[in-house]
Amino acid sequence: MVTHRGLLAGTLLALTICGTAGPALAADDALAHANRVLSETILIDGHNDLPITLRGAKGAPGDVYAYDLRGHAPGQTDIPRLRAGHVGAQFWSVYIPGELQSGFARMQLEQIDIARQVIDHYPDVFRFAGTAEEIRAAHRDHRIASLLGMEGGYALENSFGALRAYYDLGVRYMTLTHNTHTDWADSAMPDTPRFNGLSPFGEQVVREMNRIGMLVDLSHTSADTMRDAIAVSKAPVIFSHAAARGLVDISRNVPDDVIAKLPANGGVLMVTFVAGFVSPDAARVLFPAMKEFYRNAGAAKTEAERQASYEAFKKSLVLPPVTVKDVADHIDYVVKIAGVDHVGIGGDFDGNDLWPEGLSDVSMYPNLFAELIRRGWSDNDLKKLAGENLLRAMGEAEKVARELQATTKPAISLGGK
Repeated sequence: MVTHRGLLAGTLLALTICGTAGPALAADDALAHANRVLSETILIDGHNDLPITLRGAKGAPGDVYAYDLRGHAPGQTDIPRLRAGHVGAQFWSVYIPGELQSGFARMQLEQIDIARQVIDHYPDVFRFAGTAEEIRAAHRDHRIASLLGMEGGYALENSFGALRAYYDLGVRYMTLTHNTHTDWADSAMPDTPRFNGLSPFGEQVVREMNRIGMLVDLSHTSADTMRDAIAVSKAPVIFSHAAARGLVDISRNVPDDVIAKLPANGGVLMVTFVAGFVSPDAARVLFPAMKEFYRNAGAAKTEAERQASYEAFKKSLVLPPVTVKDVADHIDYVVKIAGVDHVGIGGDFDGNDLWPEGLSDVSMYPNLFAELIRRGWSDNDLKKLAGENLLRAMGEAEKVARELQATTKPAISLGGK
């Protein structure tokens, strides 16, 4: 997720920019080619915030049964559009806001429960998956493999026992921070760092994630946290939804030197579609407003105050047009630095409404692949981008976990870090 996680979190962004309603920009040869390629491979999206959308749904918040995914849902995600977009596997973000004053673990468990209910409620469509092979098996059975990703390490409450419990509940990656620092890692959003990267306890968190097989997600973290985590991690890291700072110079994006570290680490940068992260013109409007919003976010004491703050923020934003080509530029940029084996897709749908033209819901992935086909991408490289790179990284992380579990005892923390 980008920023807000809906009205519940009192956070960002509901302004649709230049979004098209249909599943395709135009019926042309490249688009037909893209649909064919995507029908032959597993498209894995690294980040979708449907669970927080469900939690804040009007009329029946948190009611999975009331929010009908078989029809046209109010947000950007439903079953017909997932099928039209050829989505083969989805990491569902189980986001909680770092601005909470208390109740981190409770909300985290509730978010995991919502996501698991969605998977269970549509067994003909979704199937829980916890490994790379389970993703492939679900795809063979024409199911959308469904994995969980925690966004922000706040719900650990500095407990390795909690980390392991979340893994047992199905979490397969954890973003170390969201838009506020944790007690052990710096976020990209605040102006003042806390640790200049990871604290010693934060390094232990990364090592224990390696040991249990949970992917380290560095989206939302500061550049120094990214560098520290890659230096510590024995397994591939991911960015579940991020973009390149060399094209859009904001702290939320990934610097060139970090992208260059991915080949040695084996990691994957899954490029987001969020308009304000992929277009420099849009970023000049959005990012200063975001930073000001988050400086003031902690002042909201009630849900009503959070909603009022959110609405005021939303009304203040007017962004310039952004297109599919902007997203493709970031993908090409990552490939130029790290190679085609280290890039993926992380749309961030239902995490905001700031989309490029032609990439405004989950039906529209073919538009992006058509653009890359026009740029000369081979079918083999398109399949790597779609999901093979992420499957390879998952498999390597699973191998590291097996090796570490054979030689390393679980980390211990009782009563805090």
